[in-house]
Amino acid sequence: MTQTKPRGLKIDIIIPFILVLAGVIGLVMSGTLLYDESQIAKNPNYQPSCNLNPVVSCGSVISSKQGKAFNFSNPYIGLVGFTVLITTGMTLFAGAKLKKWYWLGLEAGGIFGVIFCHWLFFESIYRINDLCPLCAVTWAITITTFWYTSYYNFYHGNLRLPKNLKPIGSFIAKHHLDILVLWLLLIFLLIMKHFWYYYSKHLF
Repeated sequence: MTQTKPRGLKIDIIIPFILVLAGVIGLVMSGTLLYDESQIAKNPNYQPSCNLNPVVSCGSVISSKQGKAFNFSNPYIGLVGFTVLITTGMTLFAGAKLKKWYWLGLEAGGIFGVIFCHWLFFESIYRINDLCPLCAVTWAITITTFWYTSYYNFYHGNLRLPKNLKPIGSFIAKHHLDILVLWLLLIFLLIMKHFWYYYSKHLF
């Protein structure tokens, strides 16, 4: 992620697709979680469709205090954030050139989102002891959006690396997809490791 334009990635072409696709998926996930929450509020015995087994379950995560980290349901943050992503992506498709301050604002939102998702990952897996699959999809798209928004900002000079870190930036630019896949794979492996006591009984 330096000013040198890397081969193999046309970030100006793919960033609108990433933003719109992530936004649409995120809105669906957030809307589904809010619907399930409303049904649980009406009927405590309601079972969300994503309650698949004793460890893959949305219900316990939705009803937890972590599910309302700011004293309101977390999916409301998603409704706002993912709408912004869709709007930004569609604006880029229309040929608009957004100002630096806008991209830095999007970067700030991405940083908040990726930190929040990792906190939710930790709380869900290690405190609540359940995995919400809809939440997991949201984590993945939030990380992906943050990663390529950051790539875009470094690529266009909205963010700059100190000179002594430019070799690291060049390495990241060359291996951006490998790093993202490893990042998501690590989260998956941590989930599998934690719940291996359950899956080991059913896979073998």
